[in-house]
Amino acid sequence: MHPALLSPGTVVGGWRVVSPCGRGAYGVIYKAGKVGHEEAGPFALKMALHALDPRFEREAELLSRLHHPSVPRLHDRRVWGVPGGDVFPYLVMDWVDGVSLYERAEQQGCTSRQVMQWLSQVARALEAVHEEEGVHRDVKGDNVRVRTGDGRAVLMDFGSGNYRRAAVLTHQTPPPGTPRYYSPESLRFQWEHRRQPVARYEALPADDLYALGVTAYRLVTGRYPPEALGMKETQAGFQPVYPEWEPPGKWVSVHPELEALIRRWLSVEPADRGSAAEAAEGLEHWVKKAGPDADHLIAPRQAPDRTALAKAPWLAVAAGMCLVAGAWWMKDRFPMEGPEEGAQGTHEGGESGGLGDAGVPPLLEGEPFALARQGIGLAVPKKPFPGQRRPPCKPRVETEIHGGCWSPHREMPPCDDSMFEWQGSCYVPVLDIQRPTTSE
Repeated sequence: MHPALLSPGTVVGGWRVVSPCGRGAYGVIYKAGKVGHEEAGPFALKMALHALDPRFEREAELLSRLHHPSVPRLHDRRVWGVPGGDVFPYLVMDWVDGVSLYERAEQQGCTSRQVMQWLSQVARALEAVHEEEGVHRDVKGDNVRVRTGDGRAVLMDFGSGNYRRAAVLTHQTPPPGTPRYYSPESLRFQWEHRRQPVARYEALPADDLYALGVTAYRLVTGRYPPEALGMKETQAGFQPVYPEWEPPGKWVSVHPELEALIRRWLSVEPADRGSAAEAAEGLEHWVKKAGPDADHLIAPRQAPDRTALAKAPWLAVAAGMCLVAGAWWMKDRFPMEGPEEGAQGTHEGGESGGLGDAGVPPLLEGEPFALARQGIGLAVPKKPFPGQRRPPCKPRVETEIHGGCWSPHREMPPCDDSMFEWQGSCYVPVLDIQRPTTSE
């Protein structure tokens, strides 16, 4: 009997399986009850998919040190032996009924005060982790669950977590976590050690703060903050090159103090982000002190005027080509994200797919927050741009669309102004650059 195939009623130690609830790369989650004490309520039984997986011991040890209302409590940590077979570790934690942070915002909308309340609870959970000399290493809205009943945000899935003096399990780059949430210092390390397959990045609390900033930005805007375009060499070493900062207020009606906190957490310099405790204190202050405008539903701003862009498409082409050239090393290094499974089977809420060739109505002030998730990027035109490469397109790195070659980008709809949407993904046109002839 394999841990991924346990049927309802199966007893694992002192726990009885009720139903399967989700599966990740290393573990599977079951809803379970305590044998003989079913009235105690449901629990989350997390079974390792690999025999004697050391990740579970590390996760259990970190959870055992944490006692916080926004962190699931660890109830049991043992191993389960398959008769005549392998031994698999398992954990038993609080069952947290609810939906992911991103799903909650998409389904019901939210106000700036609600967002600050949730983020303050996540920051307090991170404070508890950091006080134990630990790091979560995969902070994102998919790993935060808004609990049904009291609405508390609970930080989930400590499978990527680490703590000081823990056994080293990762001996290569990229480090554990989700690429879109990597800090600038993590990207810099990966670039500098790209030819050293056993190099290991040591995540710090500042990495969790940066991921909190990415989470907050995506939570309020429905999109990710501007990503690094590439690397440049400076006297201090390599540094990521970021495009111009786009404040959340450019896209949505967010409270200015929340916007300022998000900007701080996304600072390039780790020291400028502050600590989790400082983040929580700032958020809690504005939860109490913010005026009535913080209770307005976060809504999208007026959609940008695309008339000029439509008349001069090469503005988008040029910007897109710069983006592709600068970000090529990251595209090669970090594959495009697919939905990731989080604790208790939570999947990342996907943004709305591309709208194809249909007309896209502008987003107006006061529309429901959920509309901010819809793609507002331009659809791929019916014919190639002048100077755009025609087929045959390069295999594996280019896609033929409407007679032209296009390069897919890691960004998902809603696409940036420099990109075009096609079948739920973002693309930039590939220029047909002819090399000049040379002579001896």
